Amino acid sequence: MSKIIDLSVPIDPHYWEPDKVKVKFFDHKKGAMILSKAAPAICANNFRHRLQLIVKNLTGKGVSWRDFPQGKGLSLMTYTITTHTGTHIDSPFHYGDKNEKGEPARTVSEIPLEWCYGNGVLLDVSNGSRDHAVTETELIGSLQRISYKIKPLDIVLIRTGGDRALGRKEYFHDFRGISLSATQWLTEQGVKVIGVDSFGFDPPFRRMFLDFYSARKPDSLWPAHFHGRRHEYCQIERLTNLDKIPTSTGFKVSCLPIKLANADAAWCRAVAIF
Repeated sequence: MSKIIDLSVPIDPHYWEPDKVKVKFFDHKKGAMILSKAAPAICANNFRHRLQLIVKNLTGKGVSWRDFPQGKGLSLMTYTITTHTGTHIDSPFHYGDKNEKGEPARTVSEIPLEWCYGNGVLLDVSNGSRDHAVTETELIGSLQRISYKIKPLDIVLIRTGGDRALGRKEYFHDFRGISLSATQWLTEQGVKVIGVDSFGFDPPFRRMFLDFYSARKPDSLWPAHFHGRRHEYCQIERLTNLDKIPTSTGFKVSCLPIKLANADAAWCRAVAIF
């Protein structure tokens, strides 16, 4: 039997988020009321038939909430979230509507599914400096320690320890981020999906903005993201439990995104499979 390790964070209204998660909940009693009232509209063949069914409901001869077991129907929840809430995968369209050649960038529903299920490689750089983005040198050193060479379509998971602040405001800014050089090097090896255990893939917003103000260099802003315009790839942001993966290689990763038509990103239940 396969062992599955959940690498996804919950979408939780109690967690701090820049865009607050909102949940509207119709419980089972409310569900019985809604379904009983909806019966005439669902069953009516025409307007006259609908009126007849409404009269039946009003006179107690139609469907009532009392007709459901224990007076309870079906629940319903409505979540208001962004495409970047929780564990999600960014498509090339997120980085720009067109690539460097002027071709339309692929949306999340156009990502080849073969990219999203494959051999996993875990690179642990959690002991690196919290004030600096993960470098190419760190990734190469991590690979040398595990005696592994990256192969095309490997799904690379980078453990930085950024999930330690999950659920708190610090999660938004207390993480390392991945440097442009590290991203560029991985994509040059044929990697199409790179995952990280932090709020974002690039360094925290504050650090990028301060770097820009100090040197007025536009390439300080989301450099790893914008690299996706030159070299097509996807990011998984907000992974967790990478410390629970017992080995650096020899496992599969599944990170299939929800099929949101023409979306820039979508939620995924990322898992490691042994």
